[in-house]
Order: sequence, then structure tokens, then C-alpha cells
Amino acid sequence: MPLPRSFKTDESFLEKIAIGATGTRRTFDDLDDQGHEPLELERGSMSFKIWKSIKIKRVRVPDILCLRCSRRVESRAKTKMEISMSHSLSDPARGWDVGLSDDDAVALAHCQRVGPGPVDWAADPLVQYLLMTDLRRSWREGHVRIEHPKGAQEGFEIRVTWPSAVASGAGVVEQVTDELIRYRKLVDGRVVSVRLERTGESGRRVRLKPLVAPGEHVRASQIIASVVPVSGRFPCPGGADVGTYIRLAASSALSDRYTAVKALGYFEDPAAIAALASRVEDEREHVYVRLDAAASLMRRGRPEGRQVLVEALRDYLMNRLEAVIVLGEVATPEAAEMLVETLSDTHQASDIRAGAAWALGEIGTRAALPALVRSFRSLELAIKVEAARALAKLARRHVDAVLQAFPSSIPEERPGIAWALSKAGGFRIEQILPALVDDDARHWGAYIIGTQDQATMLPQIEALAARDPEVYFGVTLLWKIIASWTYGLEEY
Repeated sequence: MPLPRSFKTDESFLEKIAIGATGTRRTFDDLDDQGHEPLELERGSMSFKIWKSIKIKRVRVPDILCLRCSRRVESRAKTKMEISMSHSLSDPARGWDVGLSDDDAVALAHCQRVGPGPVDWAADPLVQYLLMTDLRRSWREGHVRIEHPKGAQEGFEIRVTWPSAVASGAGVVEQVTDELIRYRKLVDGRVVSVRLERTGESGRRVRLKPLVAPGEHVRASQIIASVVPVSGRFPCPGGADVGTYIRLAASSALSDRYTAVKALGYFEDPAAIAALASRVEDEREHVYVRLDAAASLMRRGRPEGRQVLVEALRDYLMNRLEAVIVLGEVATPEAAEMLVETLSDTHQASDIRAGAAWALGEIGTRAALPALVRSFRSLELAIKVEAARALAKLARRHVDAVLQAFPSSIPEERPGIAWALSKAGGFRIEQILPALVDDDARHWGAYIIGTQDQATMLPQIEALAARDPEVYFGVTLLWKIIASWTYGLEEY
């Protein structure tokens, strides 16, 4: 059942987040297929979650790290395949290559819409890789094209494009010369000619280098010529060990130290634990480096890790929110207990309590059930919304426990429980019947059943008709409304 408008996010922003996350997930899987041991380096790069009220300014790092070879990859999802980056001429922190080293790579993943919703995107199987050292060399040599947005003022971002040629469809290359590439499309046999001269910086002409050879099969959205090398292969050379990341933890570059503590959390070596402890103990260290180091220590039951996270929950709002997100990743019983305390703390900011509810949903622990249900008594909509979403995730794992909480709950709590159960599904009508203890419970019971797939529930509906004809009527009325073409129709 659609949520009220007050529950909706900015769909255009959500769509951009979804496209980026879809591309990063595809890159992650492709790296895994190619023999890497990938882990998410930039927190949230593979998530659709939006934190709108509190802006988190995280450490600028690539999206993915290979633990086995220590190479990092920045994933860029493209709805139109091209080699392009946004860049600021006035803010050094927003340069196109900030936080990236020459050994890092950029991965391009083409994404296409697969449904009407803002998160309905899918990535093409082909992921294409470019080395940062090649991109920087081409940038210095002026082989790029710079586009200023209309009405741009100081501080506005520009778009930097490395000229390239992209196959519009799958085909077979027939001819490659210094001037052009010809390939025959598989779908209709048409021959396509692609000229290799393009416009670079200040209108100067640049020559693209062919990336394919005669007889080679090409795919739709494949880059077939460019001013920089592009490849679908990004092999893992291996060679990284705990010593690699211990040395990186001593780097003067913030992005290196952040990368190091992320990686060291995957090693059980005492030297890794000592390196993490040294980052935690250094009060001059960036707070997010300390938080990730603390998270790794807390997973191992180390008290110094817990203490840093406790302190962060009393810090600036941005750091408090990052702390609850990190605790959701730690996912130990102790971390869940800290999140329950944060959610239940009425002196804590509502956005932080909402974040704690979300994190408890990510963990999925049954122990969070009472605190999530109590959250529906809150006057703050943000807390109730995140608690309901978290409870829906919990119900998918522990539907019996959530059903048992329903009849003893108070009227203020039942809408959230009912919504969570309706989203989770996975129950039988006979499990709902004992929960119909009063009129309010009967109303919400009709909603829970009536928002389920009619074909699935229909064989069980006779038990409800015999037990409670009024609830049965409510359920069938809901099914009729939802099945109508007018359901969800907008005026605009």
C-alpha cells in the first residue's frame, strides 16, 4: 500500500543515489569474478539509503578496495556511456581526482531503467576500467573537453570529458584504420562507421586510439576508441598482506589511513590489532578513521573500541549519525544494545534516534523488537518511519515474534506494527486471528491481510469469514480498491 506523501523522499535525488549504487554493486561483483577480494571502502556507496536531515561529510576515497592486492576502484555509473567526471575549479576538495592515487582505477558501468520507480535500475554486465595514471596524463596534455554549465559562477562544478567513441549496439569489427572504425551490427547487419577525430580542450583536435581489432565482437555501450586506454579486464596481482596496510596506516594522506583501518579490520594478526589501537588512541586522527578503527576493535570485544563509539554518540550530530551507522555494521550484541539505548534515549536528537532504528533493522536482531515497537509512541515522524522500516526487516526473519507483539500493543503502536507485517508478509491468516483482540486490532488486522496478494490469501480466507465477518468484509473491500485502476492514480 502506498505511503502517505509525508513519507516520500525527493525522488530525483533517490534516483541518482540508486543509479550510483547499482553501478557500484555491479563493479563489486565484476571485481569478485576477476579474482579480487573486494570490500566496500566508501560507506554507503552500494546503498540506496538517503540521510537528508544531517549531511555527513565522509573521507573522500574510492568506492571499493581489493584486500588481496590493495588496489582501489572508483565506480562511476553512466546512463549515457562516456568517460566524464565532475570537477570544481574553486574547491580543491571537489576536484575530479581527489582521494585517488595513480595506482587506482575508475570503473564505468552502464545503467538502464527497468521500471517506473526511482530505484528501478539495472547495470549492464560489461564493466570498463581506466587507470588513474592514464586519465591524469591525458588531463595534463589537454586531451579533455571541459563543459561549463549554463550560468556557471565561481564554485560551480564543470564536467570534464575524455573524448571517446562508444558502440551503439553489439556487432563485429570489420575495419580499423587511423581515421575510422567500421563494425557491422548483429541486430540488423547495418555497417556503422566511427570517425576517430574528436574535439579536445579549447577546440583543439585530438585523435582517438582504437581499442578493438578486426574480427573482434563488441557490445552495446562498449568504448571502442578513446584518448586513454580502456579495458574490461582488471586482473588482481595479489601481493598485499597485513604489513601493506600497517605501512599505509602511517601515511600522511588521510585517504590512505582510512583505507588502512578498513582493511586491517579483516586481519586477525596481533600486529593489525596494535595498528588499529594506535589509530584509536591518537586523538589528533580524523574522527572517521578513529570510528572505523574502533569498529574493528569492538568486533573483537576490545573496550577501547567501544569507548570511542560511546564518545562519538555525544559528539556533533554528523559524528553521532556516523557512529550509529558504524554500530549497525559492527552488528554484535553489544553494538545492538548501544543502538537500543540510543533509540530509547529521549534526550538524544530525533534524527540520531531514527538512525539507530535504521541500524537495528540492518542488524535484524530479535532483541530490538520491544524498543522498535515502543518507538511508535514517539511524536517524531522520522523516528516512527525508520522504526517501521526496521521492524519490517525484522519481521521477515522473526514474523512469529512480531505477530505475538501485536495483540498486547497499544493503539499508538499498532499502525507501525501493522505496516511492518504488511510489508514483510510470510504469515498465514490463522496466525492473525488470535491477534484480533479488540476493535482497533481488528481494523489493523484487516489492513494487514488486505494488503497481501489476494491469490495467496484467498485459499485461507474462509477461516476469517467464519471467525469475524466484519474483518472479512474489510479485507475483501481493500482487495477491490487495490485492484482498481484508480488505485494510486495522481491528479498530475
